[in-house]
Amino acid sequence: MDDRFDFVIIGAGAAGEASANMARSRGASVAVIERELVGGSCPFWACMPSKALLHAAAVHAAGGPYDWPRAAARRDWIIGRKGTGKPSDAGHVRDLERAGAIVLRGSGRFAGPGRVLVMGPGGSRGRTLRAQHVILAIGSEPAIPKIDGLDDLRVWTNRDATSTRELPSSLAILGGGATGVELAQVFARFGVRTTLVASQPRVFHRGHARNSAALEATLRADGVDIRLSARAIRVRPGAGRNGAHVVDLSDGSTAQGHEVLAAVGRTIPLDGLGLETIGVDASTGRFQVGPDLQIAERVFVAGDPAGAGMFTHVAWYQGEMAVRIALGDEVRPDFRAIPHAVYTEPEVAGVGLLLEQARAGGHDAFEETVDLAMTAKGETAEATGHVTIVVDRATRTLLGAFVAAPAASEVIHEAVLAIRAGVTLDVLADTIHAFPTAARVLGTCFGLAVRTLDAGPAGRR
Repeated sequence: MDDRFDFVIIGAGAAGEASANMARSRGASVAVIERELVGGSCPFWACMPSKALLHAAAVHAAGGPYDWPRAAARRDWIIGRKGTGKPSDAGHVRDLERAGAIVLRGSGRFAGPGRVLVMGPGGSRGRTLRAQHVILAIGSEPAIPKIDGLDDLRVWTNRDATSTRELPSSLAILGGGATGVELAQVFARFGVRTTLVASQPRVFHRGHARNSAALEATLRADGVDIRLSARAIRVRPGAGRNGAHVVDLSDGSTAQGHEVLAAVGRTIPLDGLGLETIGVDASTGRFQVGPDLQIAERVFVAGDPAGAGMFTHVAWYQGEMAVRIALGDEVRPDFRAIPHAVYTEPEVAGVGLLLEQARAGGHDAFEETVDLAMTAKGETAEATGHVTIVVDRATRTLLGAFVAAPAASEVIHEAVLAIRAGVTLDVLADTIHAFPTAARVLGTCFGLAVRTLDAGPAGRR
C-alpha cells in the first residue's frame, strides 16, 4: 500500500531538515528521503570542518600548540567520525525522528504528480509515497572541470580537503572562490606548499574589490603562490618534482601539487529524479523557480537548486519558507539581504549590491569607505581591512555593505537587518556602537554617508 504524507522531502541537508522541522511544528506528516548523510554537506564536508580547520590553522600560525594531528582530531570529533569510517549522522537522524518525521534511506524519484518512489541500492525499488506536497532539497555536488589529463588522477574536492588526515606534500587549488581561498589558507598555514589558480583577475571576484585585495594580501603573507587570470588547460600526472602533478596554465606557466583540488563551483544532481513525470524540463541543469519556490504544482525547491545562493543559511530559510507557502501562509521569500562571508584571517563579508550593480539597477548610488588600519580597532588589533557601504541617495537607505576586518561575519548583520528593514542612514548613524569595534567603524561609515547626503549636489560623487 502507498504511504501518505503531507510532505515528502527529497534530501536531508540544511533545506530538508528545515522543511521537516517547520512542517512538523505545524502538525503536518513528513517523510524525508536521504541517499547519503542526513545533515548534508555542511556539518560533514563543508562549513563545520572547514571552519574548525581555519581556527586551528590560525592558532598554529600564531605559534600556538595546534599541530595538524590535533586539528584533524578536533575536526573528526566535530563531524562524528570514529576510526577510519565515514562521519556519523546519528544525531541528525535522531533529531528528525524526535520531531516526528519519518527518515528513509535511499534516493527519491518522482513517479508522477504526488507520487515518489524510494529507490534503494542498485536502483532497487522500495516504498511508494503519496505526497500532498514535495520539497526538492537535493543540494549540490562539487564540479570537476573538463581539463585534459585530469581524469588520469584522483582529483580532490572539498570533501577530500576537509576530511584528510594526512597533509599533502604540496597542493594545487583550481578556483579562487570562497572554498579555494579558505582551504588555501588552511594548508599554507600548516606548511603545505600551496598554489592557487584563479581564472579571474582577482580572487573572490564576485565580491567587493577591496575584499578581494584583503584576501589576496593575507594569502600571499601566508606563502600561497597566487596565479591570477590563468586557467588550467592540461594536467600531467606525476610529471613534477618528487612525483607532483603538473598543471599547465593558459598564461604559459605551470603549477605543481601532489594533490590537485577542484574548487571551481558546484552542480545540481538532477539525474534520476523522474522530473519528466511531473512535466519539469531540467535539461539545462537548472530549474525555473517561481517566486513561490515552486517548479510544478505542489512541488517546491529549496537550497542550492533554488538558485538564490549556495549558502546554508539561505537553504534553511528557503526550507522553512517552502513549507509556509505550501500551508497557505501569505509569504514570499525576500533575497535582498543575503549575507556572505569568507572565514579566513581576516574575515571578509558582504551583503547587498556593489556600487556598479546598484547603478546598473537604476539607483542614484554612491560609496563610502573607511580604512580599518586608521581606526581604533585597526590600531588595537593590529588589523588592516576596510568598511565600505553603498547608499541610495533618493531613499537615504543602505543598498550594500562590505567588510574586511576581525569578526566581519558578525559585524555584517547590522547591515543585513538595515537592508531588510529599510532603515535609513540617519537612524543608522545615530545608533550607538561599542568602542573600539569593527561595528563602530561601520557606524563611522554611516555618519560619513549622512554628511555626504546632507551636502547635496556639493557632496555628489
